[in-house]
Amino acid sequence: MSKKNLVSRTLSVVFGATRLRAYVWASLVSQILIVVTGGAVRLTGSGLGCPTWPKCTEDSLITVPEMGIHGIIEFANRLLTFVLIIIAILTFVTVWRLGKAQRRGLVWPSLSLGLGIFGQAVIGGISVWTNLNPWVVGLHFVLSAALIAIATTLVWRFYGPSGQPISRSAHVLAWPIVVVGYIALVVGIIVTGAGPHAGDANAPRNGLDLEIWQHLHSYPGYLLIALTLWALVAQRRRVRQSSRLNRIQLALLLAEVGQAIIGVVQARLGVPPLLVGIHMLGASVLVALFTANLIESRKVGTN
Repeated sequence: MSKKNLVSRTLSVVFGATRLRAYVWASLVSQILIVVTGGAVRLTGSGLGCPTWPKCTEDSLITVPEMGIHGIIEFANRLLTFVLIIIAILTFVTVWRLGKAQRRGLVWPSLSLGLGIFGQAVIGGISVWTNLNPWVVGLHFVLSAALIAIATTLVWRFYGPSGQPISRSAHVLAWPIVVVGYIALVVGIIVTGAGPHAGDANAPRNGLDLEIWQHLHSYPGYLLIALTLWALVAQRRRVRQSSRLNRIQLALLLAEVGQAIIGVVQARLGVPPLLVGIHMLGASVLVALFTANLIESRKVGTN
């Protein structure tokens, strides 16, 4: 086989249309995973394990033995950025190689994911330069939520609409669920900034009362559960058999209830790191689910 044919065959295998399903799911999973690993950095007190950026130390691009385990944890999280970049490139190039009709609706989310990764790197650098300022660290998670929503959109557009009828109530409630969900998310970020897990012993906190903001965080959370339950019941009445939207709404409701339980338990136990990490994972999954619910609910039925 000639070198030219070998290259052509390799490109066809790596960027073939059959690979796209794996790539869009890898995009979503990796965007959620980077939130979890970023949380692990903060919860282990490794936020300044690499005290400079873009280098790990003033004289080294990588962690050095003097930085200890915290340097290893922080640098490992930085390396995951390159994994996300590789996935983004694979996804975008594969999408671009599709026919014009096939790639419709897939180009901008696949491109946005790649650009967003660089945005995350910049915010990460600023957070290091500002000694893990809680508002900057919170902005990190806000952008992650946006990228998770974009990755969810990419997955949905790969599969396309289900064509099943949507109840009017589910359609109307989809946007309120997203708005209340993001309010709960933002208040949760503020709670995190007031809590004990700063990422480093010398990192500042936002100075707000943790107990008060924990209560404020619970209100949009409970409202979110109520709205989702309402939408789920309305959709179930409209479509008696199982539908894609039914499954999304049920998963969203279960995730919300799980988040509420974890939130109450961690508040009672003094926010132990493990539960905080699970709560961050749950928040990321919620963003994906209420985004999927919004997209799937766009076509209104007759109820």
